This record gives sequence, C-alpha cells and structure tokens, in this order.
Amino acid sequence: MKVGFIGGGNMASAIMGGIIGKGLIKAEEIFVADLVDNVSEKLGVHYTKDNLSVAGEADVLFLSVKPQVYPAVIAEIKNSLKGGQLIITIAPGKTLAWLRAQFGKDLPIVRTMPNTPAMVGAGMTAACPNEFVSKEQRGIALTLLESFSRVEFVPEHLMDVVTSVSGSSPAYVFMFIEAMADAAVADGMPRAQAYTFAAQAVMGSAKMVLETGKHPAILKDMVCSPAGTTIEAVRVLEKQGFRSAVFEAMKACTAVSKSL
Repeated sequence: MKVGFIGGGNMASAIMGGIIGKGLIKAEEIFVADLVDNVSEKLGVHYTKDNLSVAGEADVLFLSVKPQVYPAVIAEIKNSLKGGQLIITIAPGKTLAWLRAQFGKDLPIVRTMPNTPAMVGAGMTAACPNEFVSKEQRGIALTLLESFSRVEFVPEHLMDVVTSVSGSSPAYVFMFIEAMADAAVADGMPRAQAYTFAAQAVMGSAKMVLETGKHPAILKDMVCSPAGTTIEAVRVLEKQGFRSAVFEAMKACTAVSKSL
C-alpha cells in the first residue's frame, strides 16, 4: 500500500514517523509533495514538488496543508485521483459536505483532528468517516492514525468541540506548565528543574485520569488534605476564576472553529 502526503510540515512528519516507526508502511512506500523538502533526508520517504504525481500514486492520501490552501489543492488534484483512494484530511472547519462539494464527486473521506503531541507519539485524534468509507478503509485509517495517536471516532457535529478540547488545548496546557514553572522559579527553583517538575506533574495527572477511570474531582479530592496546602491553592484558583477562564477560552475556540 502506498501512502501519500500533500504537505510535509510538522504534523505530516509526525504521522509519517509514527507509520514508519511502527513498521506499518516502509519509508519507500510513502510519497510527499511540498514546496520545501523537510522529510526525505530525515525519514527516507520520497519527496517531490508535484502534487499531481502524489495524488495519482497513493492508495491513501493525507491532505496535510493549511486549511486556507485546501480549495486550491483540491482543485488541482481532483481530476488526478484514481478510483478507490482513501482521503484523510486534518484541517479544522472543513466539513465532509464541503469536501464533497470541492471534489465534485463521491469519495471515501475520513475527516480527522489530531493534535501536536502526535510529534512525540502521544497525540489524540478524532476521526469521522463519510458514508463512502468501507469497513476495510475505516480499519486502515484507524491503524494508520493509531501509529502516532490515541483515536476516537466521533460524529461530525462534535469536530469543532474536538478542536477546543484536544486540537488547541495543548497550548493551554503549555501555558499552565509555564506559569507553574515561573512560580517555582520565583520561589527559588532553577528554571530547567521547574519545567521538569511542572511538566511531569501534568503528565502524571493526565495518566491517572486515563488509567484509573476515576472522575477528576475524585482525584483532586485525594490530594486535598483538610486544612492543607493543596486545598488552599485550590481555593485561590477558584477565587481567581480558573475554571471559568478555561471554560470561556474553550467556548471561544469552538466558536472560531465553527466559523472557518
């Protein structure tokens, strides 16, 4: 099976790295089209500037360009596609109906929303196939996506929510880690060490949510001893509107995603 990518940026590189690293597809069976070659030397894949050759060659084609470039790219490649190809998109705001209209024909398309932790093999991806995706193609998409990410199939009306809770949320988490580290530095800890403590605490806490299956509130209460240090920190966070700030940020993110 040949896999093609139109667009070879960070996310495409993460996907390719996962696919190759898990031994799913050999590097020589992966073809990438982009204006600049950032992948062939690093990953050993085939590189070209010709979108049409990749579109015509691939059995599975990832459209991994910026959302604003989608109309031009689809217009360029739509007549070069061979029958039965599976198209996988990673652009926020580009619905299955919009994609169908741009291609002008019925094609098996899986709309996805990965996030940047895919770059370290710890991504979260939402996937939504259209009605033309066969059971076999759904399995192929799942296998490829799971090479770099945890995957959940979701109904399309939730894709904009996925953008705020997963696609964009690493930025919120990075800000939280940075803020914790800054406070630790203010209290005398060396900065590099502060980042390690803060990042490991976030990673470990997330792992507890996923692996224990316990409600986050229960896990929070486990840390909060009566009249202790943690409950005092929680009190200040609540006073400063921590939950509300996160809530409103995500609502704003979802609204922008819907408008794309």
